Amino acid sequence: MDWLERTAKLRQWSRSGARAPHKPLLFLYALGRFQRSGDGELQYSAVEKDLRQLLAEYGPPNKTTPAYPFHHLVSDGVWEVRTDRGPGSPGSGVTELRATGAAGRLVPELRVALRREPSLLGRMARVLLDLNFPPSLHGELCEAVGLELEPAETEQLATVRRQRDPRMRELVLTAYEYQCAFCGYDGRIGAVPVGLEAAHVRWWAFDGPDDIDNGLCLCSLHHKLFDKGVLGIGDGHHILVSQQFVGRSPAAREHVIALAGRPLIGPQPGARPIAAAHRSWHTSQVFHGRSRPVTAA
Repeated sequence: MDWLERTAKLRQWSRSGARAPHKPLLFLYALGRFQRSGDGELQYSAVEKDLRQLLAEYGPPNKTTPAYPFHHLVSDGVWEVRTDRGPGSPGSGVTELRATGAAGRLVPELRVALRREPSLLGRMARVLLDLNFPPSLHGELCEAVGLELEPAETEQLATVRRQRDPRMRELVLTAYEYQCAFCGYDGRIGAVPVGLEAAHVRWWAFDGPDDIDNGLCLCSLHHKLFDKGVLGIGDGHHILVSQQFVGRSPAAREHVIALAGRPLIGPQPGARPIAAAHRSWHTSQVFHGRSRPVTAA
């Protein structure tokens, strides 16, 4: 049984690059629970709140329910569900899962494999993270599901990953002249830029190319907010700020809310601007809710 391959090939609903990370999030949550407490079952009614929060924070902007992956992950051969009536899921309805005392856990063969080879858990988690989420979210997502990964367990897995272009960071930072496209931050220590990162607009995990027209030079703060859907890019390459973002401090107003409607800084003449298709993907799949109206300074 190749558990890494099975993990990489979870069957997910897909249409025009739409995100559907329901199964990966449940799988990561189950791996985190297994790492902490072993074979314990996850009763749907007890974990529903946690799973809803994960979907709200790391899923696509549209409303969804954790009942869907709780039932459908069974078809991938890594998860099983039983109810008060016996083995088998009652379906993907919230009411049925609650009423029947539905509980799920990793299948017996996988539990045996994880106990026999403890490093397998970390490698499976890495596959799920790499194939479904940008690197800027990996650390906090592991914390959210209670996973502790060792460095040796997070090495690149060439058998299930396409390789990134190592030149992208330098090409993107050069195109944007080593300054954040949102705020203009351009810090250095000597000749070395610090706190500047090359962000994918369309996530690499969703076939986003390592091309300049899919990249932004962003400071660490705005890269995280961009990947979390707080910030986006609208028509005319103006900055979008989600109405769902709340920040009352002067710092939040200055560094986030005040960005609404500002034009991007860069790229330099001759460099390709962000492609409309990549901007559109980010707006529909990552950016949360409506954008804040532009207010006068």
